Amino acid sequence: MKRRAFIGFAGWIMTNWPLALLAQQSDIKKRIGVLIARPENDAEGQSYRAAFQQALDLLGWRPGHNVEIDYRWTAGNADLADTFAKELIALRPDILLINSTASVIAARRIAGTIPIVMAAVADPVAQGFVQSLERPGSNITGFAVEEPEMGAKWVELLKEISPRVRHITAVFNPDSAPFARMFLPSIESVRASFSVELAITLVRNEDDVGNAIAAAARQQDGGLLFLPDSFLASRRDLIANLVAKQRLPAIYSHPSFVRNGGLIGYGFDRADIFRRAASYVDRILKGEKPSQLPVQMPTKFELAINLKAAQALELTIPPALLARADEVVE
Repeated sequence: MKRRAFIGFAGWIMTNWPLALLAQQSDIKKRIGVLIARPENDAEGQSYRAAFQQALDLLGWRPGHNVEIDYRWTAGNADLADTFAKELIALRPDILLINSTASVIAARRIAGTIPIVMAAVADPVAQGFVQSLERPGSNITGFAVEEPEMGAKWVELLKEISPRVRHITAVFNPDSAPFARMFLPSIESVRASFSVELAITLVRNEDDVGNAIAAAARQQDGGLLFLPDSFLASRRDLIANLVAKQRLPAIYSHPSFVRNGGLIGYGFDRADIFRRAASYVDRILKGEKPSQLPVQMPTKFELAINLKAAQALELTIPPALLARADEVVE
């Protein structure tokens, strides 16, 4: 190569190489694995997905452009959580967004150093996922939901809407909600003051759910408390219909049950939690460490009441309770 030609080529390289490198970098995509503890066709689960993606879009992350997002749906099945966690990690994601305790347990066993952002996981300190809310201390951080004291609040609300209840059956699946027992001490602490007896019923499949509801109906002045549990929340239609057939007052820890015919629900806006989780995903993808991002608690509580369900049970809703409701289903 002649000297003049070489100098010209070298000059072109010096001028254009940074631009070529920048163009190449702009094509580099990040990968997010998302595990949601609802059926894929579930309206509530899809609201989580929409909230997360809308928030990501506002932060500049667009699927097919600079990020790929892989979704898996467990329907509250602990075995599927394990299977899909393995599938997502095999795709070599840069970060995982994990919904539900069973899914976090499954993912953290095999995630290695992959950052995990929790979305709507109960008391992650008590469950050993993080050292503290302020200093998670590992590759896991995110957004928590219920605290143990919530148990007492659910009993209070059930008695307020249905004062005649004297026997409460608390229901949960120990496989999908191993944390649920943490609510029992607070329930016990107020049981005497509300003059109620408490029974605990464990369910692992839909037949168990039907049997639990039927058994509660055989109790004089019985009522039901459905504890936080992705297995139960994934079967809202079935549960609300069975409870209605037995003409039982019931309170649900997921307000979404009320839209499916349930009487009263008190809990958190989980779509809002997914929306907020996008900010942590963004910050971690840009280089921040999960161990330096404090676990955040919910900011939006929801009280929902179904007037039609109350009418079917011949319940008169106290005006003060109705005034506090965030959502009233006609």
